[in-house]
Amino acid sequence: MYRQAIAGLFSVWCSLTYSLDIEGKWQQGALLYGKVAPGEQLEFDGRQVRATEDGRFIIGLGRDAGAEAVLQVKGASGEQRYRYSVLKRQYAIQRVNGVPKKTVNPPPEVLERIRHEAALARNARKIDSNISGFLDSFIWPLKGPITGVYGSQRVYNGQPGRPHYGLDIAAPKGTGVVAPASGVVTLVHDDMYFSGGTLIIDHGHGLSSTFIHLSKILVKPGDDIVQGQAIAEVGATGRATGPHLDWRMNWFERRVDPQLLVGGTPESIASH
Repeated sequence: MYRQAIAGLFSVWCSLTYSLDIEGKWQQGALLYGKVAPGEQLEFDGRQVRATEDGRFIIGLGRDAGAEAVLQVKGASGEQRYRYSVLKRQYAIQRVNGVPKKTVNPPPEVLERIRHEAALARNARKIDSNISGFLDSFIWPLKGPITGVYGSQRVYNGQPGRPHYGLDIAAPKGTGVVAPASGVVTLVHDDMYFSGGTLIIDHGHGLSSTFIHLSKILVKPGDDIVQGQAIAEVGATGRATGPHLDWRMNWFERRVDPQLLVGGTPESIASH
């Protein structure tokens, strides 16, 4: 009887402990992929997490994520909390000179415009749809050298600014940009004050891609996008010193590092 009780407890413990699989490295800026048993509920650092019918989900860690992350799984067998140590990253300082002065210290008359445009982007990134583009193996949106990396502290014309949350890829104006994964267009804006031509695509489950400084946008809000589809052209609009693509990714409000989702470098890829 005692052995049977112990065996029963061990079986329950296993069902709680091993129903969760996580892929990815627990580090600042990472997007992690997970799987639980179908129907189990997830909560990550206080946020309810959507899962597919077969239990697949994603969670994101911001640039300055704390030393520990907590994931809670609830199912028919009970509730389990998983605690993970988060690797702290070192970020470079990048000095950017030649930026238009008005975009470093905006005049008072444009502050309302800036607030309005920031709200548009925030609302687009709040979407928690059930589409599954996030399950695609992400590809580079264009070919070119990397000129700016995620997380770096930006100093504009000698004045410290906010960290850079995107990945900059240099290319001539008019170079085509393709969708790194499938999704739905949630925002198109031809001329935001800081980001110029701006496009946001929802990949599902809170994950979105933002493309900025564009010279031309080839899609419209509500369009269904497939991976590899032409979506825009490189430009130098907004706060930019030359033509390049700034590709940013969010898991809801958390900024994640696009470079962690794609292999190799954009210079090494074949032309789309």
